[in-house]
Amino acid sequence: MTSPYSPIHTAGDWHIVSGQLGLTDDGLPEGFGSQMTALLANFGALLDGAGLRREEVAKTTVFLADMGDYAELNDLYVAFFGDHRPARSAVAVAELPLGAAVEMEAWVYSPR
Repeated sequence: MTSPYSPIHTAGDWHIVSGQLGLTDDGLPEGFGSQMTALLANFGALLDGAGLRREEVAKTTVFLADMGDYAELNDLYVAFFGDHRPARSAVAVAELPLGAAVEMEAWVYSPR
């Protein structure tokens, strides 16, 4: 079965990254930190594969199953993006796919 969506959809100079989970080859790891670390690794690989850079990420939306993970989100997010600070929304949700603790989507601006 093919996926019902594209991981990245390009519209002109904009690249919209679909919601990413922290899946690994072994499935969904236990705990927010492990999932967020895997999510960011997957997100970085997806950007790299599309020829995009972290510094081109303009906006992210992070969906949290538990707003108590907000401080850890900030620590891992800053470690991933370094000095670049994309605009961001963080939203508490009732449930995420596969019982995930976190999901992130992004808008990336990269004029070609």
